Amino acid sequence: MTDDSDRGTRRISDRTIAILAHEKFPERAKTAIGVMRYGDYDVAAVIDRDTAGDRVTDHVPDLEDAPIVDSFEAARDLESDLDALLIGIAPIGGGFDESWRPDVTAAIEAGCDVISGLHYFLSADEQFSVLAEETGVDLWDVRKPHDDLTVSEGIAAEVGADVVLTVGTDCSVGKMTVSQELLGAARERGIDAGFVPTGQTGIMISGWGNPVDRVISDFTAGAVEEMILEIGDEHDLLFVEGQGSIVHPAYSGVTCSILHGAMADALVLCHASGRDAVHGYESFPLPPLPEYVDLYESLAEPVHATSVVAGALNTSEIDGDVDAREAVAEYSEAIGVPATDPVRFDADGALDAVLEGVDR
Repeated sequence: MTDDSDRGTRRISDRTIAILAHEKFPERAKTAIGVMRYGDYDVAAVIDRDTAGDRVTDHVPDLEDAPIVDSFEAARDLESDLDALLIGIAPIGGGFDESWRPDVTAAIEAGCDVISGLHYFLSADEQFSVLAEETGVDLWDVRKPHDDLTVSEGIAAEVGADVVLTVGTDCSVGKMTVSQELLGAARERGIDAGFVPTGQTGIMISGWGNPVDRVISDFTAGAVEEMILEIGDEHDLLFVEGQGSIVHPAYSGVTCSILHGAMADALVLCHASGRDAVHGYESFPLPPLPEYVDLYESLAEPVHATSVVAGALNTSEIDGDVDAREAVAEYSEAIGVPATDPVRFDADGALDAVLEGVDR
């Protein structure tokens, strides 16, 4: 059976999966890495023909280890109880590479569900749709929004929870990761915190959410507002996953819609160390870091005044911890608020700043 993109929460725990990441692991497999780091799936194998024979921790030491194999069949040979294949690649444009078709076909034929965050809907692919119907498996197109989204009413601020939004200097700087790290740190302190997923990786981790980069532009802010209204009175603190960047030549629209739809009480500015141009659009230099604070705060103010209260710096390109801490300190000074790399170090300082910021 194919996915009808219902709004209910999907089962993600107690699932044994293989993750497809051909020719992209780990450099461009941020979905795979996010799911492995924060999801409740049991990952039996990663499928990447370029690094087959290695193990996940050969490339990303802080992840749960798993073998890397060259095909779905090889993954199933290792684990006969696989029940899903997850496409763990997030290419620009979200297209489907035909070289993946044999693995997806083999998974469906084996009775495994397929979880995809692509803009290319597997459920609209005639071969996959017919085969899924015959085998009774689910094609979950994570980026397929439900049909009854509407425009924002401008009422997200009325929920009981304090709302925190991660924003970025660019795409692919770690907004989802920072949201998850802050969420985990808050829960460790006994804070009743929730997560609002707006992108494919966050939805795969949480089992629910609205894929805002696939929503009609008029309804994008409403899609964010809908989720906040749905769970905003169930928690004391919400972390909303940001998307794109306000200066991005392709993705600025979705960034602005999330900013206005969320009506956040505090912002956390995310950046990747060494990034000086827009990823994938290198002819566009990034503005000086302090300008982002003014950009986000001034853009938010007419709808709901907010402040950048903390920063998060992705230092994965820096080898030593001493140099990474120095980069974090420089970043903190540049944007005028406490900062950290929550993956390399911890999220406590940033969380302290967030909690202070929402209590102002």
